[in-house]
Amino acid sequence: MFVLAILLLLHSLFATLLGEPSKAVILFLVIAFFLKVMEIIWLQGKSQGITEEAARIETAVSVVGIFILSALLALLTNRDDSPYFVLLAIPILQCAYHFEIGPTLTTVAAAVGMIFAWSEHYFSVHPPPRPAEYLEAGMISVIYCLMGPLVWYLVNQVKRKEIRLYEKMAELESTREKLLAEEKLAAIGRLASGIAHEIRNPVAMIASSLATAAQPDSNSTEREEMLAIATHEAKRLENLTGDFLTYARPTRPERSLISVDDTLRHIADVTKMRATEKSIEVNGSFDGGIDIEVDPSQLEGALLNISLNALDATPPGGTIELRSQVKGNLLSIEVENSGLKIPDDHLHRVFEPFFTTKPTGTGLGLAIARGVAIAHGGDLCVSTNRDGAVVFTMTILKAPCTSPEREGEYGEDTRRR
Repeated sequence: MFVLAILLLLHSLFATLLGEPSKAVILFLVIAFFLKVMEIIWLQGKSQGITEEAARIETAVSVVGIFILSALLALLTNRDDSPYFVLLAIPILQCAYHFEIGPTLTTVAAAVGMIFAWSEHYFSVHPPPRPAEYLEAGMISVIYCLMGPLVWYLVNQVKRKEIRLYEKMAELESTREKLLAEEKLAAIGRLASGIAHEIRNPVAMIASSLATAAQPDSNSTEREEMLAIATHEAKRLENLTGDFLTYARPTRPERSLISVDDTLRHIADVTKMRATEKSIEVNGSFDGGIDIEVDPSQLEGALLNISLNALDATPPGGTIELRSQVKGNLLSIEVENSGLKIPDDHLHRVFEPFFTTKPTGTGLGLAIARGVAIAHGGDLCVSTNRDGAVVFTMTILKAPCTSPEREGEYGEDTRRR
């Protein structure tokens, strides 16, 4: 299209040299231009693309059409050096891109043959022949003979590299899927190991206590003590099972409008009650007047888990700060403690279920808290990690999350997030 428009423009600008373009020349150029426009519209309409065979047919039709157009324009302008033979470069390029070397060389030969055939025809009608015109036709033919094979070679080099790239990408995707599968299996293995470890201890204590209580020589006081131990361990096992079910089968949030300030003050008060014995100061800095639709029990449970985790990590005499602020459509809640930084080899595992450094912890608190944040359209992360300032930041989408797939999906391996 560009070449057709330029040729018509040049013919009009240099009419004194090339002759005024006739109505027939203009008509053929306009028809060819709009046929190309229709071709582009047709191709754009094929949202799924076209087959290689269809592309070859379309290219063959275009090549034949351009040869016919070049011959007609040469006849209509009737010059020994018709400028419209430059159009023959287009079918050579098309063949080099879509066909093998054989059709490409055939198209080059056809273009060269047409140029010399036109010179022979013109000088047979307008003698005598001028050698300079044959020399010019020969030079153009040399350019076409070099251009066709060279472009074909470069295009095929690119195609070979594309094929190799696609193969590498397919191989990479296959490797990625295998790694994801292995990662899932490893996560399941760690989860199963954690469950077995956490259940084995209370079950062993229950079995040992009951066995001791059942011995004939044990007195009533010893029996009561053993039964109390068994009851305590059974309760611990029940709590552990409940925590695991909360993590593994999260419920969809039941939203209601709450005041964020009231919720955070409640969490701060509960944390202060437990912080008194360690002389830890608990402060709050809230972005007042924030109301949000969340599941109150889930949010309070998650924030309490984070706060109690911060309490365990804070040394006596330290501080814990709760902060809230709104950033766009996200509510951000930060819990900062003045303890030591989380070791780098632990940092990527803090949200992993059953990972804990506390002797009495289950390692499910932070995993459940992050799941609650994700179910509410946000996330939970360690935003600052240095000695004296470790910050856990929970974000929550202010507008309710409408995607059922998004809510309640936090049973997956959190490392993927």
